[in-house]
Order: sequence, then C-alpha cells, then structure tokens
Amino acid sequence: MRTASSQLPVIVAGGGIGGLAAALALVRQGFQVTVLEQSPEIGEIGAGIQLGPNAFHAFDALGIGDKARGRAVYTDYMVMHDAIDATLVGKIPTDEKFRQRFGNPYAVIHRVDVHLSLLEGAQETGQVAFHTNTRVVRIEQDDSSVTVWDQHGNTFKGIALIGADGVKSVVREQFVGDPARVTGHVVYRAVVDKKDFPQDLQWNAAAIWVGPNCHLVHYPLRGGEQYNVVVTFHSRQQEEWGVTDGSKEEVQSYFQGICPQARQLIDLPKTWKRWATADREPIGQWTYGRVTLLGDAAHPTTQYMAQGACMAMEDAVTLGEALRVTHNDWPQALDMYQRARVARTARIVLSSREMGRIYHAKGVERLVRNDLWRGRSAERFYDAMEWLYGWNVDNCLQAAQHH
Repeated sequence: MRTASSQLPVIVAGGGIGGLAAALALVRQGFQVTVLEQSPEIGEIGAGIQLGPNAFHAFDALGIGDKARGRAVYTDYMVMHDAIDATLVGKIPTDEKFRQRFGNPYAVIHRVDVHLSLLEGAQETGQVAFHTNTRVVRIEQDDSSVTVWDQHGNTFKGIALIGADGVKSVVREQFVGDPARVTGHVVYRAVVDKKDFPQDLQWNAAAIWVGPNCHLVHYPLRGGEQYNVVVTFHSRQQEEWGVTDGSKEEVQSYFQGICPQARQLIDLPKTWKRWATADREPIGQWTYGRVTLLGDAAHPTTQYMAQGACMAMEDAVTLGEALRVTHNDWPQALDMYQRARVARTARIVLSSREMGRIYHAKGVERLVRNDLWRGRSAERFYDAMEWLYGWNVDNCLQAAQHH
C-alpha cells in the first residue's frame, strides 16, 4: 500500500548536470522530483567537455541518447605531444574499433549542450518542478521524510534529498564538513571561432600538449565551428578556490619555453575564464539516512581524467538502478548506491591527481613520461581504459556486491 510519504517528491539540490541527471533517473523510477537551484536560472557555464563511451551509456540509460548524440562532435583520435619539443608522446585512435570495443564513441561537446539535453529530457517528463533563487541552508529528517529550508525561510518536504549541489556543496558541508584541497593549479578556458583558430591545429581530435608545470588542450566543438582551448599551469601565488576573469598577461607569463605550434593557443582568446581548482580527499560515506550526495558534491575531482560530468551521470544512473532493484526502498537503495560508487569515484579523484603529475613532469621525469607509451598498440591502450570506459547500466551495481 502506498502511504502518504510515498506521495512526496524527491528533492534534488542543484540544477547542474548531476542534478538534472538525477532528476531524470528518479522520474524513470516513478518519482516526482523537485529541483532547488540557487542561481536565478537553470543554466550552465563553462566550455567544452570530453565524453567517454561511459557517458553515452549513461545518456542512453537516462533516455536522452539521441539529444546528446546530435550535439556532440565525434573525434578520430586522442593525442599527446610534448609542449617543449613537439614530440609525439601517444596517440589513441577512437575509430570504429574503439566503438566496437566499448559499445559507444568518444566525443567532445559544449558543457551547455550536455546540460540542455538533460534539461529538455527533464522538462518533457512533466514530473520535475524547478525552483530557482533557492539555496538550501538547513536540512532535517525523520524515518520517512526530509525537510529542507531555503534562504527565504521556505520549506520543502521530500521522501529523500539528493545533494547534487556541486564542488561547494551545502549538503556536504552539513553532513561531512571536510575542507577542500586547493591544488594551486589554475585552469584558463576559452572558446575560439574556427576562422580564428590556427589551420595547423584544426585536428578532429582531443589534443593535449604537456609541459613542465603546465599543459594545453584543444578540440573542436559545435560541428567544428568552434574550438575549445584550455590551458593549465601551477600558480606562483596562494590560490583561493573559485572562478574569475582571466588576464592575457598572466597566462602568457607562464608559457615561456614551449614550442611555437602550441604557443599559438595562448595568443588566440580575446577573453578567458580563470578557474583556481580544488578537489577533496575521497570519503567512504556520503549517505546519511535519506540524504545522499551525487556528482561533484560527493567526489569533486581535478580535470585531468576528463570525467567530472561523466561520473555525475554515472552516479545518477546507478542511483536509479539501486532504487529499481530494491523496489524503491530508500535506505537500502541509498546504501547500495554508495557502495557501488565510492571506490570507482575515488579512483577517478586519485588517478586525476596522478595524471596531473604525469602531464606536468619536468627534468628526467619528463623523459620517462615521453617513453611511457611509445610503440603501444591501440589494443593495449584500450585494455588500460577498460575499467573506465567499460561501465554501463548492466554492470553499474556490481561493486556493491563486493563491499
């Protein structure tokens, strides 16, 4: 018998990629969803992101595969060059063989287009209510419900609360209260029109140039009409976590010794956005009664694995599956969801730190890095990626059986 509490919606804090993915997954399990977003509108900032096959498995499981596929750019390969002498370090084809191996393509897309695909999907269900200008400030729960207060004193009551409120999560602050770990790495991001982008770098690829304490990334967006440019460096000053406008002078001062071909990238953008990055130490518990965390709120990571948005969508799909197999028993489902996700997402956080170190190697360590992948076949690269790209809706709960 359905009790009164089962008529309550699920509350999702945060209307970003993770929050919308969660909303879609919940609606597919028969729930009504209330999304609380602190910004004045539901939207997304940022530039391009990379999508592994695991992201497409998640899109399909959330019912928006076609929308996302129509907005993505499909690359032919991933490539790494040394930014000092332009040596080819490694090249991984993302062709038909790659698709056959992982069941889905590798692609790049504007973050706004991922968000839009999820938002359209959520709106089309008619089961998701959105409240903007609404910041969660306090949370209380009992055995059957969660009550959330916003900054205006309004209350929202739900059957559960999903904290998908990003790297500076209020929900995490209340339940975990751990400090962020500011990395000292600064990321500059910009989008450049094709006509302004160097002809000799117009590759249909996710490309990275790796240098001492810095790296540069570029790839096409929006049908190749634009290019995403991202540069990262180790800051000379003490950084505060956050996003500001960047200065051309600052970014140019960090890239003195790099080769002319890569250097072109720094001179292109008219305006930059500047991110001072942070992550947090992985935690073993992010579920508290009927409250759980999802996406960056649960496992904020640096960008070196290009998996932040992908992990948030995987979380959402896994949460939906946990509810399905437990017949919507919330305490049981949230426990299963957490057990299925903790080790995998921690591996992303820790691997991302290590990847940042490899990218930014200098001296002899740089030479070791440049030897790492020389002569490696596509199959061997694919074997090494299996743990990451082999994820799908059918195996997403497997790890929960082992914990």
